Amino acid sequence: MSTPPPRAPYEALTEETLGLFLDAFYAKVRCDAVIGPVFAARIADGDWPRHLAKIRDFWSSVLLKSGRYKGNPFGKHQAIGGLGLAHFERWLGLFSQTAAEAFAPEIAAILSERANRIGDSLKAGLFFRPELLRANP
Repeated sequence: MSTPPPRAPYEALTEETLGLFLDAFYAKVRCDAVIGPVFAARIADGDWPRHLAKIRDFWSSVLLKSGRYKGNPFGKHQAIGGLGLAHFERWLGLFSQTAAEAFAPEIAAILSERANRIGDSLKAGLFFRPELLRANP
């Protein structure tokens, strides 16, 4: 007899609870009016299991130091035309909201902080324009 999955709020960050959290988060993302269309335009319904596996590898590497992710998240985001700050803010807001629903507060804070740091790095790379700083001293 198998053990049923844990119920939120999760008291520990494990591969299992991380996967359950990411499933809940991306279910919200796919239905969201702001960022859902961005994902729908690039990921067919049948490709979501493969995409979620890659996302799990990424977050497992970031949060649990598993080393499973072997990709370039900046390059993936750079290739998406039409991304704006509002998309990042919405993604981060949903991420933090879902983390707070899924995990004990101290774990949710770690997830949100890490997501915000990654988001800040992506935004800096995608939207920082030094030539505009020189033009407006």
